[in-house]
Amino acid sequence: MDPTRCDRCLFIAALCVCPAVAEVGPLVTRTRVVILRHHSERYRSSNTGRLAHLALAGSELCDVFGPDRHQPGPNLPAGTYLVFPEGPVHTVAPTPPPTGLVFLDATWHQARRMRQRLPYLRGLPPLALAPIPAAARMRAAPATGLVSTIEAIAHALRLIEGEPVAAALEGLFAIAVQRSRRSGRGSVAAAG
Repeated sequence: MDPTRCDRCLFIAALCVCPAVAEVGPLVTRTRVVILRHHSERYRSSNTGRLAHLALAGSELCDVFGPDRHQPGPNLPAGTYLVFPEGPVHTVAPTPPPTGLVFLDATWHQARRMRQRLPYLRGLPPLALAPIPAAARMRAAPATGLVSTIEAIAHALRLIEGEPVAAALEGLFAIAVQRSRRSGRGSVAAAG
């Protein structure tokens, strides 16, 4: 690990977002949040799944598609949904509300492959989210309407649990984008 980077958030030490994470968290949710991160995202400072995991108490972050491709998946009990843009868009929470939400933390190409190849995702009902307004980005999105992992988590939790946790995650993301820009990265304007 680069000694000039924070070991937790991977930002340049002078721009570390861990104090901001500590200010907002730990955020407690009724809904279990599981983040399946593509192994190639593990050491990217622009990885927002890590940022959400640092802020969300009880969340689970699992690296997949790495050297150990045959690792077992997380325990996903009944009532768990896969947040993925397929199927009907949910503008209100499903009834009964989900007990868990799975998020794929990867590029869009990688996320589609993960969706197809991870057997434990096949039986999960999809939770497609309504489009949300474009915010500043740390990376360019390949198409309009696509959002970062932390934005998807915030949007899904707003739908299911209400405003407080979602607003805290969005505020944390705004800080991360600002600090990423100060480091010379993340100067991508919102699409659309």
